[in-house]
Amino acid sequence: MKKETKAVIAGGVGGATGVGASIGTVASAGAVTGLGATGITSGLAAVGGTVGCGMAAGVVITAAAPLAIAAAGYGLYKWLSSD
Repeated sequence: MKKETKAVIAGGVGGATGVGASIGTVASAGAVTGLGATGITSGLAAVGGTVGCGMAAGVVITAAAPLAIAAAGYGLYKWLSSD
């Protein structure tokens, strides 16, 4: 397997990990736990509250986290496997 393919796989694994962590954080962070409408709403508001904003900021943070983790996984693999 080519080095670039392995780096893309590492990024994908990092992204999948980030998605799982984001879902778990939203489900447990709010006043109402779980993945029902009230749990998601309060979880996103709690995540957004960490930066002094509300639910909209929580959506942005929750969506950006998996992308950042995927990029870090890709970059770390490329850096560690450089010749």
